[in-house]
Amino acid sequence: MKELVIDLETEKNEILRRYRGLLRACKSTLQKGDKRMIRKAFEMALESHKDMRRKSGEPYIYHPIAVAKIAAEEIGLGTTSIVCALLHDVVEDTEVTLEDIEREFGKKVAKIIDGLTKISGVFDTNSSLQAENFRKMLLTLADDVRVILIKLADRLHNMRTMEFMPRDKQLKLSSETVYLYAPLAHRLGLYTIKSELEDLSMKYMERETYQFIKNKLNEKKAERERFIADFISPIKRTLESQGLHADIFGRPKSIHSIWNKMKKKAIPFEEVYDLFAIRIILDSLPEQEKSDCWKAYSIITDQYRPNPDRLRDWVSSPKVNGYESLHTTVMGPRGQWVEVQIRTTRMNEIAEKGFAAHWKYKEASNDSGLDQWVHKIREMLKNPDSNALEFLDDFKMNLFADEIFIFTPKGALIQLPFNATALDFAFEIHSDVGASCIGAKVNHKLVPLNTKLQNGDQVEIITSSKQTPKEDWLSFVVTAKAKSKIKSALKEEKRKIAEDGKEILERKLKSLKITYNSENIQKLSYYFKLSSTQDLFFNVAKGLIDLRDLKEYLATEKQVENKPQERIDQDQVKNLIRNIKAKDSDMLLIGEDMQKIDYKLATCCNPIPGDDVFGFITVNEGIKIHRTNCPNAAKLMANYGYRIVKARWTNQHELAFLTGLRITGIDDVGLINKLTTVISHDFKVNMRSITVDSDNGIFEGTIMVYVNDTEHLDNLIKRLKQVKGVTGVTRFDSAAPVEKAS
Repeated sequence: MKELVIDLETEKNEILRRYRGLLRACKSTLQKGDKRMIRKAFEMALESHKDMRRKSGEPYIYHPIAVAKIAAEEIGLGTTSIVCALLHDVVEDTEVTLEDIEREFGKKVAKIIDGLTKISGVFDTNSSLQAENFRKMLLTLADDVRVILIKLADRLHNMRTMEFMPRDKQLKLSSETVYLYAPLAHRLGLYTIKSELEDLSMKYMERETYQFIKNKLNEKKAERERFIADFISPIKRTLESQGLHADIFGRPKSIHSIWNKMKKKAIPFEEVYDLFAIRIILDSLPEQEKSDCWKAYSIITDQYRPNPDRLRDWVSSPKVNGYESLHTTVMGPRGQWVEVQIRTTRMNEIAEKGFAAHWKYKEASNDSGLDQWVHKIREMLKNPDSNALEFLDDFKMNLFADEIFIFTPKGALIQLPFNATALDFAFEIHSDVGASCIGAKVNHKLVPLNTKLQNGDQVEIITSSKQTPKEDWLSFVVTAKAKSKIKSALKEEKRKIAEDGKEILERKLKSLKITYNSENIQKLSYYFKLSSTQDLFFNVAKGLIDLRDLKEYLATEKQVENKPQERIDQDQVKNLIRNIKAKDSDMLLIGEDMQKIDYKLATCCNPIPGDDVFGFITVNEGIKIHRTNCPNAAKLMANYGYRIVKARWTNQHELAFLTGLRITGIDDVGLINKLTTVISHDFKVNMRSITVDSDNGIFEGTIMVYVNDTEHLDNLIKRLKQVKGVTGVTRFDSAAPVEKAS
């Protein structure tokens, strides 16, 4: 390996150059004494990290300076945040303690850095270190949102400089980013950062697709710029003639959002028309903002015909994260739909810098949507029963949701996520109203609890003192608040029933002359395969365990190992890891050693040789092999990083693997015959099933076939596309249920 030659003098100059760049970035927010504070933080970070280097070989101090610069320049944070960003790793990675920081910089800085410092400690196998870290971060968010904003800056810089990391680390960080950090940036209104995080995750998780779309965008760049110039010029002239001053430019869509559109609509790149959006930023006085936006809308729709279904008005009703803008889609000069976004300079700063800009304009704005959202997080965190992963899923669910606006009978406005039900609305008003809700009147019409609400509905809740939360409510509520309150109520109900069961069990054991003590109760739970003693008491109370079952237990009692379930699970996991990480085997090779290591191919994504894959250690089913772009991969990698194993295929061709193909085309006599001839005769491939649907001359079919590897599959797809009448052939993941991390 080539030895790294370090020129300390050059590095010292480079560190100072980057530090000056940071000072320039925060110049606009600096007040008296701030520069001295930043200098002190920089010197402490420099001293603490002096012997540390990044994977690329660069001095570690480059990272905190870059994070502080992102916080100042791209998020617009002030001096306290810049100090915290410079020091965000010192407590975790060096000898410096929180007490030292509090002494030098005060309580506020110490508290934010504590929120940024990861928890160290042991968690049981069912929990996740990342989930616990995230939960701690949110606890601090309830007091200070800067923790999350600095964490996002930290993650963004790590994603930008990830090329020197090992592949498995890249995949893990990318999964975590796309699963949690990008939705969080979206919720906090940091749309630019959200798009970049998604693109960078895709760059590592879907390398080929990312490169393909990037190349395609570059090919058409000049043509796109000409189109934008033609589209803008007549609008600019008219706006100026009406006395409206505006910046107008074309903004390209992110690679990730183009890929999402291709997947959602099952269309190739060539058929994605809205590769960019036109943004109009008006220079308006605060009192004229709304009228100027609508005036600009009127000018654009006079020039180009709008699509009436595509008007989004976030000027009259801003999003919860403070986002304000008018979006419309119009028919451009070349018969192409173009998205146009209209906003003022103030609105644009809030859209670009999200939360940070919101505080800057807070006095001028009476909208406290963000305060409400932070208040909701506080409520969720107060729920003592939820485990970290459950909490994470509930929390994530509320990050990406679009809002609808619902009115109470007295006309008060309540914001709820898209697809919210009448029961969600009831819980939003008050937990007790939700728990005792038996029905609702939507626009004066009686409806059941699971009715999905529409924008602008007026809702009145009907309650009954006899009503209690039901298990099936969880299947249709969508807000995190409703879910956590229902779960808490159900647990409380279960606890009461379990209390009765405890007394019943005590009497039954007495009649069988079995001592009632914690050891025997633990043995009983294990014998009946129950995860806790509470479940045992609950099942006894419900009559699911009777005297006969207890007699059977007594007969086999001597064979029952006195060992808690959790411990066995850990041993199984450890043995699997030991097998995999044995000498000369830091990677699981799929296709050999079938007997030595028990693994299965996951049904959610049907991996085949040639796919980029990873192994996931389950407790009961050995190792499951997933594709890295599997629908469940991001969640598994983000939440259970410690159970991920590197894996790759060996070169073997004798096995056949099941995969699905979706074929679309123009219905024609003999088309199915042509397709099956290609599959069965030309390629000698076995088919497991074929489903065909024809509608008004359009043919759509799904075929499950057995192939050897990705090369075999690619050749088959290429040949099928050549069949006359076929317009598209795509591989799809089987519609198997979502993988549970058992």
